[in-house]
Amino acid sequence: MSVSDVVRGVIEDIRADGDPAVRRYSSQFDRWTPDSFRLDQAQVEKIVASVPDTVLDDIRTVQANIRDFAQAQRETMLDLEVESQPGVFLGHRHLPIVASGAYVPGGRYPLTASAHMTVVTAKVAGVERVTACTPPLRGEIPPATIAAMHLAGADEIYVLGGVQAVAAMALGTETIGRVDLIAGPGNAYVAEAKRQLFGEVGIDLFAGPTEILVIADDEADPFVVAVDLLSQAEHGPDSPAVLITTSEALARETVAHIEAILPDMPTADMAGPAWRDHGEVHVVADLDAAYALADSYASEHVQVLTRNPREALDKMRHYGALFLGEGTCVSYGDKVIGTNHVLPTRGAARYTGGLWVGKYLRTVTYQEVRNPAASAALGELCGRAARVELFEGHARSGDVRAAKYGGAALPWAPALTS
Repeated sequence: MSVSDVVRGVIEDIRADGDPAVRRYSSQFDRWTPDSFRLDQAQVEKIVASVPDTVLDDIRTVQANIRDFAQAQRETMLDLEVESQPGVFLGHRHLPIVASGAYVPGGRYPLTASAHMTVVTAKVAGVERVTACTPPLRGEIPPATIAAMHLAGADEIYVLGGVQAVAAMALGTETIGRVDLIAGPGNAYVAEAKRQLFGEVGIDLFAGPTEILVIADDEADPFVVAVDLLSQAEHGPDSPAVLITTSEALARETVAHIEAILPDMPTADMAGPAWRDHGEVHVVADLDAAYALADSYASEHVQVLTRNPREALDKMRHYGALFLGEGTCVSYGDKVIGTNHVLPTRGAARYTGGLWVGKYLRTVTYQEVRNPAASAALGELCGRAARVELFEGHARSGDVRAAKYGGAALPWAPALTS
């Protein structure tokens, strides 16, 4: 059975049967059937107390970085009101959604960073209720992930994973409240669940395997290039790792370093197949050709290891995030630096950016006409414009105001009798 068929069946069962279906699928897929998937406050506090202080301190530091950047982004989004003509006011406001779902992957790795990205950012936007879900880790509650969710400000925490978690948040059940938007990465089943449920619920974006593309010139360190390519390849066996360089010597040295590093890499079972099946090396004539080729990939992560890395800001258009110079790396963005790591993949950077505070806000407009003469003029204009489209009802709404505020009489109005 295909991924799509499996996901469709799970969603429809949960739609029809609610909590019992969620419990069945949690048992089937994760062998996880606690008395309650939701952790109460006492449980959360006990779990957080079990996490080493150094880990908690690091979580707080990283979340502060993310919160500060998200807050700076939010402050750029200003409400607006203009008087477009005398007595005519147009405006917009940025209103947060009411409830969001944060999916934090687990299973093989406890991905605490995804809690930072999906919970902290939502809270900075002003989301009232953030529901956070993560699967058990080898049959146990993942303490560091729960601590990250709690410290980020999650209002409800569930140890629940996979399609069943996404469907429960999107549809609502007897015990899990429905949300308005679901954000966060996941495996192929989670991604497909978000795709199928999109429309009933908002989502951050359609995500595929993580990607890295490195642009390097002859001054780049081939060892650093090799390490950075493998850092993303370890995400999974289908993660593309691409090098575009102006130096054939650097290309050959980088490949040699990768071949030397891979055998002893603890995550070689993931990074090895990814590099073997999805690794690419391109040697191009100059950096302009490198930027053009990189733009054609529209990669999730683009790392620029060149003499003048900031040149890429002007030369490139299609990417999820840029990492400029040897002093930074994609792993910083994934884990600690403060930008969001939920980014477009599979070429989606051509038409969208990644998750950010603005994703949790709805830009809504309003209008008010205070000047009677302006309303009369708009009414006459509306009448003419609507009749071109054969929308007589719309035209009459304009006619009424034109007549009421000094315009022509209404020949179509019925006589009123007492």
